[in-house]
Amino acid sequence: MARPHKILVVFGTRPEAIKLFPVVAALRADPRFVPVVCVSAQHRQMLDQVLEIAGIVPDHDLDLMRPDQTLDGLTAALLTELGKVMDAEKPDRVMVQGDTATAMAGALAAYYRKIPVDHVEAGLRSGNIYHPWPEEVNRKIIGSIASLHFAPTEVSAAALLAENVPEARVHVTGNTVIDALQWVTERIREAPELASGLAELERRFAGKRIIGVTTHRRENFGGGMEAIAEAIRQIAARDDVAVIFPVHLNPNVRKVMEAALGGLDNVALIEPLDYPHFARLLSLAEIMLTDSGGVQEEAPALGKPVLVMRETTERPEGVAAGTARLVGTETSVIVTELFTLLDDKAAYESMARAHNPFGDGQSARRIVELLANEIGCQA
Repeated sequence: MARPHKILVVFGTRPEAIKLFPVVAALRADPRFVPVVCVSAQHRQMLDQVLEIAGIVPDHDLDLMRPDQTLDGLTAALLTELGKVMDAEKPDRVMVQGDTATAMAGALAAYYRKIPVDHVEAGLRSGNIYHPWPEEVNRKIIGSIASLHFAPTEVSAAALLAENVPEARVHVTGNTVIDALQWVTERIREAPELASGLAELERRFAGKRIIGVTTHRRENFGGGMEAIAEAIRQIAARDDVAVIFPVHLNPNVRKVMEAALGGLDNVALIEPLDYPHFARLLSLAEIMLTDSGGVQEEAPALGKPVLVMRETTERPEGVAAGTARLVGTETSVIVTELFTLLDDKAAYESMARAHNPFGDGQSARRIVELLANEIGCQA
């Protein structure tokens, strides 16, 4: 048998880790490949939580997270340090996921060395380079470099074809986030203690309708974040509702939310959750209120409607399928849309029962097989 091909898997944020650990596991299980994991630690604490539950010890940990770092400073550090890793490892291919500065710099560093790049979750487009910012342009840069584009849906594949990416380079695989969610849900079923840390809140809010909240988008910093906080305050004023809100570590989020919502009986502002506990929150919540991309994919897999606090989304499949709805950041719109779901059973059921368009839990297996086909490996 020919030597196994070395795949350098580069990531640095919690969402990247969640979406890539199933691929790393599939590569490890296949004798045709040797995965080498390099993390930038663009998110430190939240990244480490996922690495631990997934059983991944990085081969290279760049530890580049710094307080209040600028995007250009982060990008320069990423490009330089990832380049050093590539020069040392000399991988056959580099794999990145999604839309972060880490993914973009990883693709660019590989391009500078003429190493083929494989892009997991390729082709998401909002059509607005400032929403999401800077993720939309990060994706477009990676898309112009990548050798293989693993598109999660037909919509994302069509976006790549519209940008003149050769059809033979584009493969619809589903989204690996569903692989990860199914895996962690089964782990929790086998070992409930993995997600027992919410038990006190479950008792405290027994009989109430749980609204799960996440928010962290840069384009919502400032007035948008303040409007979101006011919407949550009004939602929590209902006696039948409780809000569980893992607050992002960014001070642009924390300061606003703690000032507006701290001390409210029906609001639990908690620390960011590790992956098993976040999966538990998804199962507890009746509705998810978010500006996150990943939650738009994860919540529908558990039949939970998603109200998206953004003006645009690079995941229009959820909106088209009826599992998600764009509500922006205007307080009155958020409150009205959420109350409609709480008070109109038919409206709720139409979203909760909609088909999840994002995958079947077999995406990582497909990606590894497509990679083998590209390289010409024999099973």
